[in-house]
Amino acid sequence: MKNIIKSIGILLLLILGYIGYTTYPKLDLISGFSSKSMASGHFIDHRSQEMIEKGDNDIDLIDLAKNEIDDSTKTATSSVYGLKTRKAIYREGLGATLINDDFDVSKPYLVPKRNFTKNNLPFPYGNAELKDTVFENINYSKLTAAVNNAFDPKGQKKKRSRAVLVIYKDHIIAEKYDTGFTKNSKILGWSMTKSITATFFGILQKQGKYDINKPAPIPEWQKDERKKITTNDLLHMNSGLEWEEAYDKICDATKMLFIAEDMGRVQLEKPATFAPNTHWNYSSGTSNLLSYILRKQFKTHQEYLDFWYTQLIDRIGMHSMLIETDMVGNYVGSSYGWATARDWAKFGLLYLHKGNWNGDQVFDASWEHYVSTPTNNSNEGYGAHFWLNAGGHFPTAPRDMYSCNGYQGQKVFIIPSLDLVIVRMGLSDEAKYDVNELLKGVIGSFKK
Repeated sequence: MKNIIKSIGILLLLILGYIGYTTYPKLDLISGFSSKSMASGHFIDHRSQEMIEKGDNDIDLIDLAKNEIDDSTKTATSSVYGLKTRKAIYREGLGATLINDDFDVSKPYLVPKRNFTKNNLPFPYGNAELKDTVFENINYSKLTAAVNNAFDPKGQKKKRSRAVLVIYKDHIIAEKYDTGFTKNSKILGWSMTKSITATFFGILQKQGKYDINKPAPIPEWQKDERKKITTNDLLHMNSGLEWEEAYDKICDATKMLFIAEDMGRVQLEKPATFAPNTHWNYSSGTSNLLSYILRKQFKTHQEYLDFWYTQLIDRIGMHSMLIETDMVGNYVGSSYGWATARDWAKFGLLYLHKGNWNGDQVFDASWEHYVSTPTNNSNEGYGAHFWLNAGGHFPTAPRDMYSCNGYQGQKVFIIPSLDLVIVRMGLSDEAKYDVNELLKGVIGSFKK
């Protein structure tokens, strides 16, 4: 009997040891994700701690974190079993930033200058509500059923859609929100932010200030094979630089988002493993490197901060949008853009209209063609920081459809042939929720 008890004890120690060995290194990431999510959700969208824990943080391992929000200091802290405490601080204008022990919270900081001027034009070009418009070529019963089907029945948590918005010919023809969310709720787009970041190169190119086909302006690369990498290669995720992108383990992407101070330099310091334009590899590090390159185009940090809003975000009335920064103050261009579903839709409409926003040409029409053209070795699934349907990934949608995609199924679908933009925000990716059902239902509601 004693031998059996002893054996069981040894087995339990081995199990605990294995769990500790495999889990402890992840604690930085678990508590980092949790505290950052807490601070952003609470201070940007005014969600309660309970709502964030049951929604945004309801992820394997992340749900192990114990969290605390301090409204007086605008911080959120998280730890796992009292270990690896991490803190995120919210600063007006910059959003929430995951910080380390060396970060000086009392140091003055710059914020972007915003223009929140409102006008009386109807959506999407202003803030007034659209007049009801009925299109004869739409079966509204089918459309409503398709949108309703994107949401879970009460008590279920599978599809987990938070917002669905359908815009046809600049008119909102369907709009629905989950319990606790409204048209004013700001929702994290995750990697949809990559498409925002890429757009600034189209804007600079139109202004004659940047040539994407020249080698990327990075001094550290000029003495090795990386000097051949162009901005065009970076925009296409075709640089050949080493990178590992996964979110269920410690890798380049998670270490960058939850540990690095200067996220733009993480990809910059990686070696080349392939020649440029020969190997497609999705990389959030590349998007933050592009943000880093954008910073170098301006003499002052204030100019860089302002540029993102004056030349795009506020320029097309995406006034709810906020792009969060890293510890050195650069925008996290890979992942941290927040906006309402309607404002995410405005970004899709800008591309649907080939860069023309109610008469204001934000970028050349050729840029829209550029981002929606398949890049080498992507199986026709990726353009320039946009995902494509050229290869038929979504079989019920037109091949000219392209989209901004983000973690957990954030989508802005742009369908030029149908004059249509569809936004879906939620907490389930394609492995758990077949978003093709939504596309099929919405597109199927149009009469032939």
